[in-house]
Amino acid sequence: MTKVMTYRGHAKAIAVLGLPLIGGHLAQFAIGLTDTVMLGWYGVEALAAVTLAGSYFFVLFLLGAGFGWAVMPMVATAAAEEDETSIRRATRMGLWASLIFAVLVLPLLIWSQPILLALGQEPEVAALAAEYLRVAGWGMVPALLVMVLKSYLAALERTQIVFWSLVGAALINALVNYMLIFGNWGAPELGLVGAAVASVATQLVSLLVVVAYVLRSLPEHTLFQRFWRPDAEMFRRVLRLGLPIGLTNLAEVSLFAASAVMMGWLGKVPLAAHGIAIQLASATFMVHLGLSNAATIRAGTAFGRRDRAHLARGGLVAIGLSLLMSMVTIALFLGWGAPLVSLFMEPDDPDRPQILTIGVGLLAMAALFQLVDGAQVMALGLLRGVQDTTVPMVMAAVSYWLVGIPASYVLGFMLQWEGIGVWAGLSLGLACAGILLMTRFWRRSIRKVA
Repeated sequence: MTKVMTYRGHAKAIAVLGLPLIGGHLAQFAIGLTDTVMLGWYGVEALAAVTLAGSYFFVLFLLGAGFGWAVMPMVATAAAEEDETSIRRATRMGLWASLIFAVLVLPLLIWSQPILLALGQEPEVAALAAEYLRVAGWGMVPALLVMVLKSYLAALERTQIVFWSLVGAALINALVNYMLIFGNWGAPELGLVGAAVASVATQLVSLLVVVAYVLRSLPEHTLFQRFWRPDAEMFRRVLRLGLPIGLTNLAEVSLFAASAVMMGWLGKVPLAAHGIAIQLASATFMVHLGLSNAATIRAGTAFGRRDRAHLARGGLVAIGLSLLMSMVTIALFLGWGAPLVSLFMEPDDPDRPQILTIGVGLLAMAALFQLVDGAQVMALGLLRGVQDTTVPMVMAAVSYWLVGIPASYVLGFMLQWEGIGVWAGLSLGLACAGILLMTRFWRRSIRKVA
């Protein structure tokens, strides 16, 4: 008989697997945070522009990241079945799909200004955002390839290298940002373009480090030998699992991107405040995302072994850890809102009082959606582990596009609650997703595991 793992054992296993993933996500987040903080010091217009550009970039990035996330449960399940051939095939075709996607969307990043203007953004902010994206857009290729390789390594429970490579990347990004944005250490002062150059360089270094590690530590998988050879059957499997994940990502990130667009309609000061608040909310979300990734891997392993009891216990523990984190961040946002927002601004910035007032209000709203945001991402992680992605994609689209975005518009503009209303709409969309996806997993998807 198979020994049943206790809840404490599950908590320990998830912590060992999840903590490096959380650290890796926070390090990845720190790259964008560094851009936001340093450009906030550079000027309010630069901060507004990078907020807009970052939202635009990540809409496309998270759509393409679906192929990388698809690799994670596929490799975890294959590893549980001791099928090394499938590990190699799934990872290789994940790289193929990501590379093809990156090449297809690159023109949308290089020539983004007409799209930003069509979305109703201020011409000055749109021009600056497009200037940033013309350079930063080239980072899409290495960023998506790194995503696949990180998922492959995480599924094999090699999470330490994922963490340390991203920590190194964040440090490199901070140093190059400091040098090129402000013109320090004899470098030219490039402002926004300097931040974009730093981001691309960081992604390239990350890719080289991860590839070198794979070649050195996992030569038995021969990932890059005869890389050019197609594998139609596995490519279709990656697309079948990854495309719904990417579209689910798109549904969620478009909710937040739409909120950035709506805040842009209110002016550059509300948009700058939104950029600060969303960065802080995103930092806490990285913890939930790391736990969700750990849940995906653990669920994928249980799926490969056909162990439903193991899956159920692990799922409950992962959700409980996410709830605990939500409690901590709610207290932090409600009790320390003003000091947190102040970190992103110069003391003598003339717009500081107005940004501070708006930002503290938005953080209060962020505290409200911590629970539901954690719930929906944990449910998605568990569903991906058992390779259930198509119906969750529909649920996410309904929640974010038919509930969240319309609610943000109605509350923000028709009821004239402005920024608070826009963020209240975010909370409603996330709550709807959390309820639907949790119900899907516990009432239906878990039964797939015999």
